[in-house]
Amino acid sequence: MGEATSREQLLHEAASLMLDFAERTGLTSSRPERRYLWTDAFAVCNLVDLARATGEARYGELALRLVEQVHLVLGRHREDDPRKGWISGLGAQEGELHPTRGGLRIGKSLPERAPGEPFDERLEWDRDGQYFHYLTQWMRALDQVALWTRRPHFNLWARELAETAHAAFAQRSPRGARPQMVWKMSIDLSRPLVPSMGQHDPLDGFLTCLELQTSASLLSRTPSGPSLEAAVADFRTMIEARDWTTADPLGLGGLLLDACHVDRLTRLGASVGDTLLEDLLAAAADGLADYARRGDLLEPPAGRLAFRELGLATGLACVEAIEAKPPAGLRPLSRRAAAALEALRQRFPLGSAIVAFWLDPEHRGNRTWAEHRDINEVMLATSALAQDGAFR
Repeated sequence: MGEATSREQLLHEAASLMLDFAERTGLTSSRPERRYLWTDAFAVCNLVDLARATGEARYGELALRLVEQVHLVLGRHREDDPRKGWISGLGAQEGELHPTRGGLRIGKSLPERAPGEPFDERLEWDRDGQYFHYLTQWMRALDQVALWTRRPHFNLWARELAETAHAAFAQRSPRGARPQMVWKMSIDLSRPLVPSMGQHDPLDGFLTCLELQTSASLLSRTPSGPSLEAAVADFRTMIEARDWTTADPLGLGGLLLDACHVDRLTRLGASVGDTLLEDLLAAAADGLADYARRGDLLEPPAGRLAFRELGLATGLACVEAIEAKPPAGLRPLSRRAAAALEALRQRFPLGSAIVAFWLDPEHRGNRTWAEHRDINEVMLATSALAQDGAFR
């Protein structure tokens, strides 16, 4: 498939990928329900975007069904866990009303590491628990559903999840030092499993909480539920003077998407800080230059992780919407931000090339693709929708 893929082709490919994913993971079939929080968060957004772009109700219905299934599966204890019911500890009826109050499991294949069990870095990747950066993706998915349906309770669930995640993952340091974050917590959020802090976790927390508060105000004059002001303040402290630079393609895609979130929040009047947008754009431009020099995209398909590249392609497509000269009433980009945006514009064709490469079925016929098929295909649909301009 060539680079000049038409809008109709992109939508068709994205729709086909998402319908296959729904059938394969038990959403529209009698197959076992196979839920994984990161993948499902992007899947919900894809289905909402397909509903918007095509006007077909079935995609919206699938998005709502997926939200319900994720909560019923990942909001409850594992089948192989002696603990039963909602991981929040709420009763059956109350748990259904507040399905995110205890957080959401990752959905890994192995049970979480038991208390006192030695840490094994290799095994830990396959063990269950809760990741903060997965939770923020789900918050954003719920928020997209809320804005699309105009039903505030989805935003309420996202804010309840944000409040729970902030309380569990943000750790107070002694003697007034800035708070830090835990990377991975146990399923019930009672103990850290990996105590180090993810590079971009506080940034995800800050922007996501601001977005949820902004959406709550758009959806209702008097939003019910938790305020996230304390969480925003904590995360704002954590992101001061941080270096966001990374050469990881998925991390770069995340930085670019965060830049888009900052741009949107600024337009809506939220207080994001004077230099955050330029810091993110500059870090992304520097990291992308490093990534391009490495030559990873010259490797054969079996030696590449498609979902990581497709995350970058999604970010590149979305950042195209940032304008160096915004509408009247908004401050234009600083010289540093404008220079970084221009450097990124030179890389925009890279994103469409990545999407075109993975849309070619010949490049997907290998074990590496098959081992990560669910997340690969969902991220391929995401990046195709981003190329089309539908992804939000």
